[in-house]
Amino acid sequence: MRDDEILDSIRRDPGLAELLWQVCEFDLSRGDHGEPVRLSSGLALEGIAGDFTGGTFFQCGDRGTARPVLYASSEGQAGLVGQSLAAALEIMVGLPSWWDCLKFSGAGDLAVMLVTADHLGRDELGDQPEIGAQRARLATALNLKLESVPVLLARLHAAASATEPDFVLTVETGEEYESLFGPWLPSRNPAWQ
Repeated sequence: MRDDEILDSIRRDPGLAELLWQVCEFDLSRGDHGEPVRLSSGLALEGIAGDFTGGTFFQCGDRGTARPVLYASSEGQAGLVGQSLAAALEIMVGLPSWWDCLKFSGAGDLAVMLVTADHLGRDELGDQPEIGAQRARLATALNLKLESVPVLLARLHAAASATEPDFVLTVETGEEYESLFGPWLPSRNPAWQ
C-alpha cells in the first residue's frame, strides 16, 4: 500500500485510527508542530501526525515522490524514522517503544538499543498483554510487515543515522534540533537493573 493510501485508510476508519493511537500514539489530528521549522536541504515538510508528548511526524519532500518520515520531539530532537510512511509505521507498530530505544541508545549504539528493547519489551507485555493482537490487526489493515525486534531496530538505526546532512531540522533562527540518538545507557533506568 502506498503512503497516501495508508493515510486515506486511517482517515476513513476511526476504529483504525484509534487502534493506531493505542499501539504507537500516532494521531493524524496532531500534525501541527507549532513552531516554523525547515530542513537543511530545503526539501518540503508536511506535518501529518503527532504523539501525546507534542512530537510531530513529518513527510519530507514533494508529493508524488518517495517521502521519508522525520520525527521531531517537543524537546528539540529530530531525525528520520523511516524512508517512507509504510517503513516508519512498520517500526512504530512492531516496536511501539522505538522512541525510548533511541533515547537509551548510548549515542546511537545498536547493541545498546537491543538491550534497551529487551527491557522495554518485558515492561510492555506486562502492561499491555493484548499488544501482540493489536499489532497484528494493524499490520493486516495497513498491509505492513511485522518483523522481529532486531530487524526493526536495525531499520530504525539506519533511518536515524541517515538524517545528516539533508534531513537536519532547524528553526527560523538556524538553530538545529539535536539527534534522536540519546546519550543514555539502559543502566540509567533503575527499573531495568
